[in-house]
Amino acid sequence: MDKRQVIGSWLSGPRAAAEDMGVDFGYRGQRLGLPETGPGSVAPLGRRLGAIFVDWAMCSLIAYGLIADRQAESVSSPALLLFVIMASVTVGTLGMTPGKRLFGLRVISVNGGRLTFPRAVLRSVLVGLAIPPLIWDRDARGLHDRFAGAVQVRM
Repeated sequence: MDKRQVIGSWLSGPRAAAEDMGVDFGYRGQRLGLPETGPGSVAPLGRRLGAIFVDWAMCSLIAYGLIADRQAESVSSPALLLFVIMASVTVGTLGMTPGKRLFGLRVISVNGGRLTFPRAVLRSVLVGLAIPPLIWDRDARGLHDRFAGAVQVRM
């Protein structure tokens, strides 16, 4: 093996190197019994980022409106609290936040049913901590989804 192949496999990551050796990982969501594409498939990263951006912007605007007369306070703490409450209530009842609805996403239980309210609260609190959503598995589920037994899918 020449140096370019070694450097190329290192730069492309362990998954690409394993696939070059013949390992078949399948598609995202295959282990969960989800379809590869279309409704019910694992939600793509771009839509997830768009949805959380919309939800965060909405909560920030509401928090700013609530504390606009007090200039010295930061808006981020009330916005984060509002975000966790909003996500808990909307995901626990409707299965989606307003941003997820706008981007055509839904949060469901791994077994395909509705996510229970306590698991939606756990998931929302972990999203508020910011670190769990940054650690993913090969099905594109963050730690917040794994702990809550959830998966984000396309509608």
